[in-house]
Amino acid sequence: MKSVLDFLSDLGRNNQKEWFDANRSRYEDSKTKVLFFTEIMIQAIRKFDPEVPPLSPNDCLFRIYRDIRFSPDKTPYKTHMGSFIAAGGRKSSRAGYYIHIEPGNSFLGGGIWCPPADQLKAVRWEIHDHPGDFQEILDDPEFNRYFKSIEGEKLKTEPKGFDKDFEAIDLLRYKSYAFGVPVTDQQVVGEGFIDFATSAFTQLHKANRFLNSALDKWA
Repeated sequence: MKSVLDFLSDLGRNNQKEWFDANRSRYEDSKTKVLFFTEIMIQAIRKFDPEVPPLSPNDCLFRIYRDIRFSPDKTPYKTHMGSFIAAGGRKSSRAGYYIHIEPGNSFLGGGIWCPPADQLKAVRWEIHDHPGDFQEILDDPEFNRYFKSIEGEKLKTEPKGFDKDFEAIDLLRYKSYAFGVPVTDQQVVGEGFIDFATSAFTQLHKANRFLNSALDKWA
């Protein structure tokens, strides 16, 4: 994976079409390596999460091309590579597992990021009805080895339709129910990265199972 980090680092300094075209073989090589790692993770995750079907890594890997139509930043390429593993691949609306490879900013994560209103409401109601079950996941020492807190923005007040005096109202204020653990460049290129990612995602499955159950129940 060192060559992947090297390519992305160079891309960050030369984010233009001419440079990318001249280095397309490096991009293709990096893409192949990330797809291979994604395939390994798909097989590992399927051993403990029966919801994840046989997936093509190509369906999980996000495009490196940025959508610049409505962005003031017109650089054409992302300076990271990422894969989302869940039923439906990168287009999934389910809670899943995310691999993010970026020099100095790699991480493993997942859950549900910025879900649409109906899905967010479903998760909130499930937490409302089973706050102890969800808190137990968040407080699990093995889970906490990797995932310290829910990530993303929070409402300043209670969400519409929920009692502000509810005992676990703070858990309902999140706009996402996502989790992440940073990984260093040394970890990404190290021999133990597969084992680390597998262990992290095994723990993340506890949260994903709760979140996907909420989506199914309140659909």
